Amino acid sequence: MKNCKEFKSVIYLLYYFNHISIIFLKNLKFLQAFIIRKNGLMLKIISILFLLISTIFQTEAQSLDQYLEEATENNPGIQSSFKQYQASLERTNQVSLDNPQLNIGVFTRPMELLMGNQRAEASVMQMFPWFGMLKTQKDEATLMAEARYEEFRQQRNVLLYQVKETYFQLQQLQNTIDITASNLEILKSLEELAIIRYQGGNTSEAVSSVSAAVRRPVLSSQQSAGDDGMGMAGAVSSSSSRTSSSGASSMSSMGSGGGSGKLTDVLRLQVQIKALESDLQQMEVDKRPLMAKFNQLLGRESNELVNIEPTISTEKELGWNIAFLEEVLETNPILLMLEKEGLAFQKQGEMAKLEGKPMFGLGLNYMMFSPRPEMGVPGGMNGMDYMPAGMGNNMLMPMATMTLPIYRKKYKAMEAESKIYWEANEMQKEDLQRNLETEFESILASIQDANRKIKLLEEQIELTEQTMELSVTSYATEGSSFEEILSIQRELLEFRLNLLNTKIEREIQFAKLETLVGF
Repeated sequence: MKNCKEFKSVIYLLYYFNHISIIFLKNLKFLQAFIIRKNGLMLKIISILFLLISTIFQTEAQSLDQYLEEATENNPGIQSSFKQYQASLERTNQVSLDNPQLNIGVFTRPMELLMGNQRAEASVMQMFPWFGMLKTQKDEATLMAEARYEEFRQQRNVLLYQVKETYFQLQQLQNTIDITASNLEILKSLEELAIIRYQGGNTSEAVSSVSAAVRRPVLSSQQSAGDDGMGMAGAVSSSSSRTSSSGASSMSSMGSGGGSGKLTDVLRLQVQIKALESDLQQMEVDKRPLMAKFNQLLGRESNELVNIEPTISTEKELGWNIAFLEEVLETNPILLMLEKEGLAFQKQGEMAKLEGKPMFGLGLNYMMFSPRPEMGVPGGMNGMDYMPAGMGNNMLMPMATMTLPIYRKKYKAMEAESKIYWEANEMQKEDLQRNLETEFESILASIQDANRKIKLLEEQIELTEQTMELSVTSYATEGSSFEEILSIQRELLEFRLNLLNTKIEREIQFAKLETLVGF
C-alpha cells in the first residue's frame, strides 16, 4: 500500500512537470533546438533552469489589474466610444462668427453720375451676434462633450465589470476543479481503506492517508488555454483508473475476502470516483468558452493564454458607510453625465434668449468711377442739355445693419423646449440617485451576508473535517456505518463549494460597487 501511495505521488509530480514543460516548449522552441545542438552537461542545466524561470515569470506575468488595463487599451467598443468623445470635443472649435459676405458688381454699361461714370462696386459685411452668444455656444458644446466623456467612462466601467466577472467565473471554475480533485483524493483514500478492511489487513496507515487527504490544502491545477482541455482531469482519470484496476484485480484474487468490510463499500466508492472523473473532464471543457469570452473582452484572439490566480482573497476594506454612498453619488458616471446634460440644456435656454436679440452688421462699400467728359453748352436750352465733366474719384462708404427679430413665437418655443428638457433631466437624475442608493444598500447587504457566510462555512469545514477523521477511525476500528462517512464526505464537498461560491459572489459584488463609483 505504501508503494501505491508513492506511485501516485510520482504520477502527480510527473503531471505538473509535464504541464510546465508543455508551456515553455510551446513558447521557447528555439532554446530547445539550441540545447539539442550542444552536448555540454553544464550548458543543458543552465538552459533548463533558464527555461523554468522564464516559464514562472510568464505564468505570473499578468494579474487582474493588468488584464483590466489591456481591455481598456484594446477593446474595440471602448475605442469607438472614446473616438465619439474626441469628435464631440471638436464641436467647441466650431463656435465662431459667421463668415463675412463679399458682394462684387460690374456694370455692363457705365452708370453716368454727377461724380463720373460708375464702372463697378464691391461691398463686404460682417454680422455679429448679441453680446455673450459665442461664449454661451462654446460653453454648451463643452458641456455636451463632457457628458459624452462621462458616457465613455460608463461604457468603460461596464467593460471592466464584465472582465472582472468573467475572470471571477474562470477563477470559480478553476477552484471548483481543484476542490473536486481534492475530493477525488479523499474518495481514493477511502477506497484504499475499504479494500484493506475487506481484505482484513492493518488499517492504521490507510486511516492516516484519509486524514491527510481531508486536511490537505487544495492545490491549483492551473493550465494554459493552449492545452488539450483535459489537463488535471485527464491525469486524475488515468491515475484513478490504474488505482481502481489494481484494486479490482486485488479483490478478484481475494475471492470473498477475509476481513470485516463489505465489497459493496468499495464498489460504491468506485462509482463515485468515476462520476467525479467525468465531472472533472466536463469542467475542463467548460473553461474554453469562458476563456474565449475573456479574450474577446480584452480584444485578443480567442485562444490566447489566460493566467488565473488560484487564490481568492479581497484586500478591500469593509464597513461601508454613508460617506462612501456620498462618494457614489458624486462620482457615478451616469449621474455626472445627466448633470452635464442638464447644464447644457440651461445653456441652450440662454442661447434661445440671445437668438431673440438683434444681430449687428458692419461693412464697407467701395464704388469705382471713371472720369466723364463735359457735355453740351453752358446756358443752352436753359442749361438742360449741359452736363459738366465728372472727376471720376472712387468712393468708400461705411455701412451698418441690424436684424429685427419681431417674430417672437419661434424664440419662445425654443426657450420652452430647453426648459422642458432640463426639467425631464432633473427628474431622471433624481430617479437615478434613488436607484443608486437602493442598489448600494443591496450590494452592501450582499457583502455583509457573504462575510457572515464565509466565516460560518470556514467553521463548518473545520468541524466537518474533524468529524470525517473521527468517523473514518471509527469505521476502521469498530466497523461503524459506511453511509455516515459518505454523508459527511458529501457535506464537506458541499461546504467547500459553497465557500468558494460565496467568495466569488463577494468579489462580484465588490466589482459592482466599483462600477457604481466609477474610475
